[in-house]
Amino acid sequence: MDSTSPLPGSIVHITNYYHDASGGVGTNYDLLLREAERRGRRHSLIIPGEKTEVVQTGKFTRIYKIAARPSPLFDKRYRIMLPHQYLFHGSAIREALLTEKPDAIEIYDNYALTFLAGMTRKGYFRRLGRPMLLYFTGERFDTFFSSFVISGRVGKWFSHLMMGNFNLAMFDYFIANSPFVAEEIFDSVDIEKRGKVSKYLFRRCWEFFHNSPADFSNRVEICPRGVDISAFGPHLKTVENRASICRELGISDSAFLLISSTRLSPEKNVKLLPEIMRWLHSNSDFDFHLIIAGDGPERPTLENECRNASPGRVSFAGHLPRQRLAEYYANADCFIHPNPREPFGNVGLEAMASGISVVVANSGGVLTYANHSNAWLADPTGEGFGKAIIKTASDSAEVESKRMAALATAAENNFEASFDRLFSTYDQMYRSFLQSSYAKETISHTRELISKSVHTSTG
Repeated sequence: MDSTSPLPGSIVHITNYYHDASGGVGTNYDLLLREAERRGRRHSLIIPGEKTEVVQTGKFTRIYKIAARPSPLFDKRYRIMLPHQYLFHGSAIREALLTEKPDAIEIYDNYALTFLAGMTRKGYFRRLGRPMLLYFTGERFDTFFSSFVISGRVGKWFSHLMMGNFNLAMFDYFIANSPFVAEEIFDSVDIEKRGKVSKYLFRRCWEFFHNSPADFSNRVEICPRGVDISAFGPHLKTVENRASICRELGISDSAFLLISSTRLSPEKNVKLLPEIMRWLHSNSDFDFHLIIAGDGPERPTLENECRNASPGRVSFAGHLPRQRLAEYYANADCFIHPNPREPFGNVGLEAMASGISVVVANSGGVLTYANHSNAWLADPTGEGFGKAIIKTASDSAEVESKRMAALATAAENNFEASFDRLFSTYDQMYRSFLQSSYAKETISHTRELISKSVHTSTG
């Protein structure tokens, strides 16, 4: 590691959220590597795979796939890298990191991978040295925990405990993909909201990891993702494409096509989709037909509920390749996204770029880009969404006004601009890291451990 360089020479990104059908996460990492290659920046990605292999994606970029088993819980389409794959000498993730010797490591995970940062801070990965440790998050711990484990006050308390005392304490800098996600980060380290015992534990955890929350707010940045407006756009709206989609799914050409694209998982609030169709079926004469693009553990249940709610008016397209998804967007009439706690929602931006009406919940990360001028913001109920959808089918003047505003929003939030912001953030954080007291303290601690190890082996 060249400690005199003002910019990070190499960054390694590690995540468990990337797989062949991971939608927005996979797309964003693919675009990031493509952009790093274009800029001549060394970026590598470590992800779970069926077997361990290295894929050279460019002169400056590569992907390390680490053999991993399918997740035993939640969505079994995902493979999960576990702690034993980095805790021990010779383990696969360690070897990949030693090959790269990065200036910075960015981890996007809240569960199995975060302690890699902690052991690095503590000096237990000595051969790696002391890279900058970045925590990237595109989700909220409390949303996931309440969806799969326990909700209510206990779930929120435990989520803030894990985030504030452990996950965040192990990192130097923090990047969130929306203000909604960043809100949880700031709440988790707000010591004034804690009791006496909780404050004590919080301080001890941060001290254990040789870290300090004193200047925490200066180490957090919000970097929303962008949309590829060359891949998603109204230019894909054609009579032939629409006819092809309707024929493929057995839908009437005259139907008003709604589309929802998301992972079919509890934290995405997909249970609202059949409620929306039930309300529309009972309260509207329009021939609404919903296309659900995506897959996940909730699909069997959702298929059954949709059949009961609105027979014959919901089609499941499954996971669609990016180009085909773009054609689906452009040839639908309205995009709907039911999640009131969506971390950001690239799918909403993609729909805006495609030139169709957009109906989203009136809360969550979608409000990073969605507002009353470019979308319909609805209460997350069947009736709330249903009334907004009827407006998209009946008020042509409002539809056109919001459609034009949405296209402008998508253009402003294009992926080139988002990566300009992201790479600039990496550079600014690295410059700050080289001068930071917490970095110098942990680097000194690592050198002390190495010195003791050398003396022990030669004594």
